[in-house]
Amino acid sequence: MERRVYGSDHDEAAPEAGRRYVELCAGPLDGLLLDITGREPADLADGAALTTEIGQYGSGGRAHYRPRAGAPELWDWAGDSP
Repeated sequence: MERRVYGSDHDEAAPEAGRRYVELCAGPLDGLLLDITGREPADLADGAALTTEIGQYGSGGRAHYRPRAGAPELWDWAGDSP
């Protein structure tokens, strides 16, 4: 199964060699990869609020993901917001 990267066009959704990714776990973006290439660890500590149309708030809503304790390559869903 080909992995897909969050925010990529469907034609170019595969991960690229030489880039760093975390896996989004649970929630509306479950299974997608998030490209964190070039981001500092301090910037990643709080996770990310990612726009999505398939979350609880529909178009314009955000899905919140946070690094998993002990497994920072996995980010767990922490809820949605408008």
